[in-house]
Amino acid sequence: MSDSVQLRPASLQDLPALVALENQTFSEDRISRRQFRWMLKRGHCALITASTETIGLVGYVLVLFHRGTSLGRIYSLAVDDRMRGQGIARQLMQAAEQAALEHDCLALRLEVRTDNASAIQLYEKLGYRQFGLYEDYYEDHAPALRLQKRLLALTTRSPGMVPWYGQTLPFTCGPASLLMAMKALDPAIVMDRRQELQIWREATSIFMTTGHGGCGPRGLALAAWRRGFGAELYINREGPLFIHGVRTELKKEVLELVHQDFKQQTETAGIIEHAEEVSLEAIEQALSAGRFVLMLISSWRFSRQKSPHWVVLTGIDNHYVYLHDPEVDEEDDKTRLDIQNVPVPRNHFWRMARFGKEGLRTAVIISKQATG
Repeated sequence: MSDSVQLRPASLQDLPALVALENQTFSEDRISRRQFRWMLKRGHCALITASTETIGLVGYVLVLFHRGTSLGRIYSLAVDDRMRGQGIARQLMQAAEQAALEHDCLALRLEVRTDNASAIQLYEKLGYRQFGLYEDYYEDHAPALRLQKRLLALTTRSPGMVPWYGQTLPFTCGPASLLMAMKALDPAIVMDRRQELQIWREATSIFMTTGHGGCGPRGLALAAWRRGFGAELYINREGPLFIHGVRTELKKEVLELVHQDFKQQTETAGIIEHAEEVSLEAIEQALSAGRFVLMLISSWRFSRQKSPHWVVLTGIDNHYVYLHDPEVDEEDDKTRLDIQNVPVPRNHFWRMARFGKEGLRTAVIISKQATG
């Protein structure tokens, strides 16, 4: 083909051609017309097209960006059969990387079928490296390779190898995060729903305005201690947590009683509690010593919901804090690929790790053996 290829951002006028190319290229896991329209009008993404004068649209790449993180994801790449072998896929991938850099992304991730040899070869030539495998990922149950490319050349340490576990209920982010930290320290730990719910029952201390309560830092620390792990607490405010969001006197009274009970139990267990903010330096020291940190964050920067949310930190360097998020927000087009070892700029993380009007900052540091 002698036509020169032009790359440009997609527009709503490209919808018919995008859908036609999607249907020609993929027999399963297709992006619908409605999804393309949503991406073009509201999506936090880059949708870049390739076109020629004689044929029109001959390819596209869709890159998703997620709020609060420095991670981008190649969601889909398609090239017209008539233009295969012309280097269009490479051009689109390079354009995707440039768009990711413009969105301050540290890295790009993608998944590819294990039997798609040509695509895997292209990605490897472009510098993508495998860091995982998903079994039964696609609609036809085929597995997917997980690939990643570092876009910024920074001198950083890799995040720790922490197994990931997804919370199965909206209020079990704390137990899920604790399970991940304990599993990283002891491979014999079983991460399943039974354990998740057992820890939630032990550690619940918070009334929510509606629905079930969540887990507080002292409850999680005690749950870890009972299972033979060490726990150290940082809490920068006195009294029951989240009591300002509770309106009834009965609930306030219960919160106060639960708070006093947990506080007495942690003192009896010998769990060290610092009545101050945890620092990034303390987090770095803990991770360097082979411990793991559960951190309460505000999910606003991730999902635009003002709710407390537990995550487990997997690494830290001069530029980023890395974390496992136990929640897969499918409404934000996230998969497990997007929530493991997520790089968050240190200054962004420090803002999200402070919750509510009272400025609560709390962390639970988990170590291999209990010292109390």
